[in-house]
Amino acid sequence: MSEGMMNQLEQTARRWLEERGVTVEKIAELVYYLQSKYHPDLTMDECIENVNRVISKREVQNAILTGIQLDRLAEAGRLDEPLQSIIHRDEGLYGVDEILALSIVNVYGSIGFTNYGYIDKQKPGILQYLNDKSTGKCNTFLDDIVGAIAAAASSRLAHRAANAE
Repeated sequence: MSEGMMNQLEQTARRWLEERGVTVEKIAELVYYLQSKYHPDLTMDECIENVNRVISKREVQNAILTGIQLDRLAEAGRLDEPLQSIIHRDEGLYGVDEILALSIVNVYGSIGFTNYGYIDKQKPGILQYLNDKSTGKCNTFLDDIVGAIAAAASSRLAHRAANAE
């Protein structure tokens, strides 16, 4: 996707993802993980295309920028307590990260909720890395956002496949 076709918001969201170690290809691998058993002919190119389409949505870009900004601030110790500790530790009872992620999943209907719940529990691929506390990075919001983008892209793929049949 050429940068000329992307607006500033989308360019920034994509750059911030990459700066945090998250590429479109790594998200596409999650889509493949979720969908390959239902679509035996699924290609990585199709997964990448669906991830790119999800990231091109303004609601998704807003969630990416908001979540990554909060993670960065927590990483730098720049949030006020008690929020600083809650986000930095990724406390189990703090659900705002999931709520932000669900705003992404919502874009493509209810099938995305099932995919999101499943991938959030399994934590394959890039999600395992994002959840590794030993990296020194705070990814409280980002791991859920990445899972949600993959779930939304999977949902988009599933809807398209159903319409094609």
